[in-house]
Amino acid sequence: MMRDMARLVVLAVLAALLSPAAPAATSPASPRADLPLAGRLVVVDPGHQLGNARHRVEIGQLVDAGNGETKPCNTTGTATNGGFPEATFTWRVARRLAARLRALGAEVVLTRTTNSRDDWGPCVDVRGRLGNAGYRGWERPADLKVSVHGDGSLSGGRGFHVIVAAKPDGHAASTAFARAVRGALHDRGFRSATYTAGGRGLTHRSDLATLNLSEVPTAMVELGNMRSVADARVMTSTRGQQRYAAALATAVRRYLG
Repeated sequence: MMRDMARLVVLAVLAALLSPAAPAATSPASPRADLPLAGRLVVVDPGHQLGNARHRVEIGQLVDAGNGETKPCNTTGTATNGGFPEATFTWRVARRLAARLRALGAEVVLTRTTNSRDDWGPCVDVRGRLGNAGYRGWERPADLKVSVHGDGSLSGGRGFHVIVAAKPDGHAASTAFARAVRGALHDRGFRSATYTAGGRGLTHRSDLATLNLSEVPTAMVELGNMRSVADARVMTSTRGQQRYAAALATAVRRYLG
């Protein structure tokens, strides 16, 4: 009996070896390949850093501003009248935005990965260059960059405005993206600032290194006036932060769509 069983095992092995090979199982297509932002690379810049106030020497060092001048590495940012920091606001919105973009298939890189009182920076020149081809070994440029901020105007006005670099050339794509941001924020019920940009919600500036040093389409958005009681109420709420992130994700998708 044992010999018969052994003979059967040998025959089965030989049959398997001599039979035509079965076709290899193909890997299922990545579900991300069919997502609307698959293959896109987006840089999200949460403004400032919670620990900047504790590192004033470091953030006071001068760096290239991209306009032939220098300016301090960074600032502490503003806060609501109740003390809610801009750095925390931008961090929360940026994280929610990144999650939405990744769900749409994009690769997302944040210019900072912490919101800590022990950390500072990065400097504005780093924020500006991150995403440029060749910078820090990047093989290809990002598709776009969005820099998230909150304003601190004492004017009493409220609302958002989007800022684009006032470059002599190469800013058309950034302006187009800025318009997409403005439109998406309007669609979510946010209003253009009443205290700047002539109420249009879009302006150009030549003094911001984050914009000047970027070689990819880039827009900086001041999502609201943190000194406005009405804006602060929205900016400090989870629901408000989610609305801001949803609007920015929509803008990215529209621009890259």
